[in-house]
Amino acid sequence: MNALDINNLTFSYNRENVLENIDLHVKEKEFLAIIGPNGGGKSTLLKLIIGLEQTKQSNIKIFGKKPAKNLTLIGYVPQNTNVNTDFPIKVIEVVMMGHVGHKRPLIGYKKEEINCALESLKQVSMEKYANKKIGTLSGGQRQRVMIARALCSHPKILLLDEPTSNIDTIGQKEVYNLLKKLNQHITIIVVSHDLSIVLEYASSVLHVNKKMVFHDVSKTRKFHTKEEHFCEVELLQLLGKSNV
Repeated sequence: MNALDINNLTFSYNRENVLENIDLHVKEKEFLAIIGPNGGGKSTLLKLIIGLEQTKQSNIKIFGKKPAKNLTLIGYVPQNTNVNTDFPIKVIEVVMMGHVGHKRPLIGYKKEEINCALESLKQVSMEKYANKKIGTLSGGQRQRVMIARALCSHPKILLLDEPTSNIDTIGQKEVYNLLKKLNQHITIIVVSHDLSIVLEYASSVLHVNKKMVFHDVSKTRKFHTKEEHFCEVELLQLLGKSNV
């Protein structure tokens, strides 16, 4: 069974199509990078997958079911994870917010739930910062905490919208190395403008500009595309050949 299936999806705002004829099938434990121009529909596609936007047709399935039936299998890291650095909240408290269906303060959580949050922090190598104020962390560290929050629900799919925006180069590398590690156990779908992930981390690439073109960039590094299509993926392929 695929982790994600999208069949003939068309979606519009105010009668103007944002996405057209999207057919996408993501295997379990695949690392999919979604690229494309601003306004091309990338973030809208993520919102449809997690149910923030709705379609009348039942053409999106998460492990064979509608997203609403399998939301607990999805971990989501939104594009803007900036926090008020003056707000006195601890890292562990931020991660605890990831427990699906819970809205209690930290003192009201069960011991096993707190241990779950600590384990999530350990997964992203941030456990020693559990009692630090979130505002004292670097951008890359805060992003790791947000990923830990998403991991608290034990997802089988992790979706991230521009996870390295406003993070320095070192922080970007750390985040993607973390995602590659997590990909050993869960499916990763990431929207990004950072083209370096295309060949270095992703196993497949989806170029979205209203319509979609799928690229297989697995170990064989064979690119499958339509003759009339040319995007950053083909450019990287050509540059790679010229450097051989």
